Amino acid sequence: MRLLNPLTLFAALTTATLIVHTDTGIYTGLHNPEYPSVREFLSIPYAKPPLASRRWLPPQPLPESNETHPPAALPPACPQYVTKRPTVFNQLATDFLIDNGNQSVTAGVSARHASEACLYLAIWTPANATTSSNLPVLVFYPGGAFQRGGVPVPYQLPPAWIARTQGHIVVTVNYRLNIMGFPNAAGLHDQNLGLLDQRLALEWVRSNIGAFGGDAAAITLWGQSAGSMSADWHTYAFHDDLIARATFSQSGTGLKTIPSDDYKHTNFTFVAKNLGCESDDPKQELECMRRVPVSKLQDFIGRYTDNGTEPALEFGPIVDDEVIFSDYPARAAKGLIANVPAIISNAANEGAALYKFPSDNITAGPWQPAINAVTLDDWLCASANTSVVRHNAGLKTYRYQYAGAFENISPFSWLGAYHCSDLPMLFGTYPSHNVSKVESETSRVMQDYLFAFASDPEHGLERMGWMPFEPGADGGGVMKRFGGSQGPEEDVFGDEVQGACWGRGEYDPFP
Repeated sequence: MRLLNPLTLFAALTTATLIVHTDTGIYTGLHNPEYPSVREFLSIPYAKPPLASRRWLPPQPLPESNETHPPAALPPACPQYVTKRPTVFNQLATDFLIDNGNQSVTAGVSARHASEACLYLAIWTPANATTSSNLPVLVFYPGGAFQRGGVPVPYQLPPAWIARTQGHIVVTVNYRLNIMGFPNAAGLHDQNLGLLDQRLALEWVRSNIGAFGGDAAAITLWGQSAGSMSADWHTYAFHDDLIARATFSQSGTGLKTIPSDDYKHTNFTFVAKNLGCESDDPKQELECMRRVPVSKLQDFIGRYTDNGTEPALEFGPIVDDEVIFSDYPARAAKGLIANVPAIISNAANEGAALYKFPSDNITAGPWQPAINAVTLDDWLCASANTSVVRHNAGLKTYRYQYAGAFENISPFSWLGAYHCSDLPMLFGTYPSHNVSKVESETSRVMQDYLFAFASDPEHGLERMGWMPFEPGADGGGVMKRFGGSQGPEEDVFGDEVQGACWGRGEYDPFP
């Protein structure tokens, strides 16, 4: 009997684990070059390309297929404009933006590595995961104010974390943005297309993640900023079939102000008029706009916004009482919210990255009271109020504040723990230079807690000593603080973090 060469046999077995059969095709993955214990499938379509007549329609599922797909690089992001205005993200922390093909991120043009055919997701698993592994799955919706972002963001790539745990899977989802994802056009019924993209991607994961070694019954829905708001909105829009068994809203909840209130569809019509598609007939206006190149759409809106021209243009989620609702506390009180545990978090200095960038005096930074106001009014109080709404509905909620101000992520003292700065802690992508022991320990602690939550949302955190948040308790409940002055983690009273939010509205837990 002829024996196989052991090296040949190993190569065959290794190749076999990289080939995965799904309902929509056969995909070949790769071992991550830096972390060979991680297997990655970087560009899997989950919907038909939203092109031509499918532009501005809800995403359409892919047909069943046995087509074979070779290994692929990260997918293009969805169309977005690269602002020429200086910001923290394009001046000081560019790894929070999509990889733009070495093009200057201040170019003031449509993003180079973006495409209208962008409805892809990426999957990272342990290299030895099989169909019997039944690993917990985190599905991540990136942030970016519903205007920018996507899968190819350097700080949001999880191989380092998965290599460390060898016990979970991360899926990151592209979804349509700005006018392409939230057109709010008079000729359309469905306006919140980006959220429908997210949902279809989640449905694809439920149907196919078992082939990658994941457990379809053990999905945690996770988002940051715009993605964080989205994750919370899903608990209401799909309360009877969330698919996920837990959520993690990282800086943003459904109670944050809705980006768009243009119920007369004036923004879309204004763009149409300026691009040669003026019409009194909404259907004709829409059909004309479907023929406009996407780069022309993005460049017009982006440059108009960069120039500060009035009236301002805004394309984002809008209340339709189908996917986005006008009164979330009322819906929660009626039980129209998914009965799942949640983590809700904030960064201590959210507003530092979102207030006007002080390009004339970067070292001194902006006026701190203004940053505090943005942090409180735009972010922290929405989370505080959400914790009350969930508590009143009998839902288990965990809260944390990220307070890390590590110099390789926050190069100026005024930045502190700014919006997004906890992402590299969780993904394990913080820069390798100037790494302190506290920074690396903070990252490991945060990863361990999130892994425990994804593995067992009901009891995993409590077994590690993190108790659910009780907003009516003495001191406003107990929260975790990560990366603060006391080290990687500490317990703090909620009032220390968000006491200024109480007495400002209907969610005050101390009547």
